[in-house]
Amino acid sequence: MNKNLAIIGASYLQLPLIEKAKEMGYTTHVFAWAANDVGEKAADRFYPISVKEVDAITEKCREIGICGICSIATDFGNYAVNYIADKLGLPGNSMDCTLKSTNKHLMRKAFEENGDPSPYSVIVDENTDLSAIKLTYPIIVKPTDRSGSRGINKLESSEGLEEAVRTAISEGFEKKALVEEYAEGQEYSVEGISYNGVHHILAVTLKYTTGAPHFIETGHMEPAPLEREMFQKVVDTVTHALDSLGVKNSASHSEIKIDKDGNIKIIEIGSRMGGDCIGSDLVYYSTGIDFVRCVIQVACGIEPDLTPVREPIKVESRFMFTEDDVIEMEALKKADKIIKLVAFYPENIGHTTDSSNRAGCYIIRK
Repeated sequence: MNKNLAIIGASYLQLPLIEKAKEMGYTTHVFAWAANDVGEKAADRFYPISVKEVDAITEKCREIGICGICSIATDFGNYAVNYIADKLGLPGNSMDCTLKSTNKHLMRKAFEENGDPSPYSVIVDENTDLSAIKLTYPIIVKPTDRSGSRGINKLESSEGLEEAVRTAISEGFEKKALVEEYAEGQEYSVEGISYNGVHHILAVTLKYTTGAPHFIETGHMEPAPLEREMFQKVVDTVTHALDSLGVKNSASHSEIKIDKDGNIKIIEIGSRMGGDCIGSDLVYYSTGIDFVRCVIQVACGIEPDLTPVREPIKVESRFMFTEDDVIEMEALKKADKIIKLVAFYPENIGHTTDSSNRAGCYIIRK
């Protein structure tokens, strides 16, 4: 049986995927720009090819003879995965689905066409007459094609709109931005795995952020404290939206808000596992389901095994920004409250601007 698995990306985000694949008996073929990342050393075979060079990776994968291709926690890697899977006839999502789930404007259009609840938005670029935009404040300005809280700003009035749009455009790849109505309510994410178009919702995650204006995530709790009726409403809403995007074979990470009246608004949906340790760690601890294993199985055309492999517990991830956060982490470590120290980058203390440069992350039992 062919057990050559291609993995896109070599950063710490992909390390759980590489390690799990090796544990499952796969030979890991990892593709990324050479940057001395942890995945380069952990891989069975590392190929210094940028994830942008999708045709070069496709040819190398054809030469190797892979049985599947995957990546977690990155939209950029997600595009490469599905492009290559499509070229090689491997399980994945269509390129139409990939574009809709990585471009927020195309996503909003799909939601509007299919009756999925999401904020009204307007796409803009550097030539747009911003004075002609008619939206009720507050609003959110964000790039059309970035994740990790990059380039996001909340505005209470038109003051600062031009600067916010410039920032969002500069952070995006296609150099466009969305100006959209601000959705009120508590933020959650919804973690799922889909196989042959059948969606399995594994967990709902309560999200903590820095709040306005940039909404950088500071931590997460699983399972989220939702009543059964609301949980089912979330499941029904998200699975309908996954169908609207055409998600068939992949993990999914859906960001939603629920207001005080129980109304749900879909902020965005990624057709890949969520980052920030949500998919790789929190789902595993809070449900007992090996989510990373499921991603590999789906990528190889195998129905995901949703049997719990451990006893579920309540967990919370916490991110570090300041010296005080590090002191708190050390105290929890001494009290034996930390289940896992995921990452620590002391050079980032006091310099966080978005989710990509926080000072570290750890997981505690609640």
